[in-house]
Amino acid sequence: MADFEVAAPTSADAFAQLAVELHDAPGVEETVDAVVQFALQALNCMYAGIALYVRGSRPEVAASTDPVVNDVYELQISSDVGPLITALRDRDSVLIRDTSKDERWPEWAAKVAGLGVRSVLDVPLTTGDGSRSIVGVLGLYSAEPDAFGEDDEAIAHILARHASVAVASARHEETMAQAVDARKLVGQAMGILMERFDVDGDRAFAILKRYSQDTNTKLRDVAQQLIDTRKLPH
Repeated sequence: MADFEVAAPTSADAFAQLAVELHDAPGVEETVDAVVQFALQALNCMYAGIALYVRGSRPEVAASTDPVVNDVYELQISSDVGPLITALRDRDSVLIRDTSKDERWPEWAAKVAGLGVRSVLDVPLTTGDGSRSIVGVLGLYSAEPDAFGEDDEAIAHILARHASVAVASARHEETMAQAVDARKLVGQAMGILMERFDVDGDRAFAILKRYSQDTNTKLRDVAQQLIDTRKLPH
């Protein structure tokens, strides 16, 4: 990964360099890692992390610069309470100036203060469409109380916008790649059935689909099993 040696982290050049790296990142994992590493240098934080929203399930820790970030996130994910959860739900930033004094989530705040984290800034990652679809949350942490000022918040929001677009794009590309891969697998499996049972393509696809439904298995996985074992699922 490239290092961001930036004298003025708010400069257009710094974010231009980040945009290039995000564009070149091969997947979601590399994208979020680039964002949190940039955050360490561009903002007044000791730790940074990203939790991504997964539709229909709990948020997942996607990147962190230190194990303490994972602990901060997991405390919230397991209890469904905390600034991360609030930022995801309300699609708005949450600032905690001092975890030892904050009264909004007293149990969580006390545990986080015990981990040595005093300041917290959670910024939602949202896409720019009208519904403001949530992608995840960028979390910034410091051992110092009242570590984040207005400039930090402004930079964090710019970084979050870059991250939102990059993560959404990376997810889309991964989904498209998976879809192409699935079509290839199904095509190979259909070819096996067509040759073995002397059926046409429509009939071969119908066989795969029936086995998929009867065994409650994804069509892609049925195809993969047939390719690997030359047998259909029982």
